[in-house]
Amino acid sequence: MKQLIKLKVNGDEYEIAVAPWKTLNEVLRKELNLTGTKLGCGTGDCGACTVLVDGKAVNSCLTLAVEVQGKEITTIEGLAESEDKLHPIQESFIEKGAVQCGFCTPGMIMTTKYFLENNPSPTVEEIKKALDGNLCRCTGYVKIIDAIQDAAKKMKGGK
Repeated sequence: MKQLIKLKVNGDEYEIAVAPWKTLNEVLRKELNLTGTKLGCGTGDCGACTVLVDGKAVNSCLTLAVEVQGKEITTIEGLAESEDKLHPIQESFIEKGAVQCGFCTPGMIMTTKYFLENNPSPTVEEIKKALDGNLCRCTGYVKIIDAIQDAAKKMKGGK
């Protein structure tokens, strides 16, 4: 039997009926048509499905939609500052060539957002540790690490 829940996603409020076993990922992609959040492994190992729930990075493939009722959910679609201005992390990923096929990128960016909010001046080793739960098959991570370092500078007001 479906359950009526209220979700706040990217600042917009939704009231939808969902089966209690539906994951947040399924609801975001299929019910709300927010397809920027990817589904990779479905077991919480690849990080492609990472979103922010009350500011904390979570795997949406492992989170039931009913568990996040009343919480603030941010997806990659809600990260940009406006329609005309990307978030500094998004800018850095583009500028540093940290995007290859793009499948892992939304999860990498959302993980980075949480990480830099909590560690605005990370070392390379801290960046590598923060990305432990995010897998990329294309870039070898060098450009991703460069992009995160660049984003950290931008977020602190540097260029």
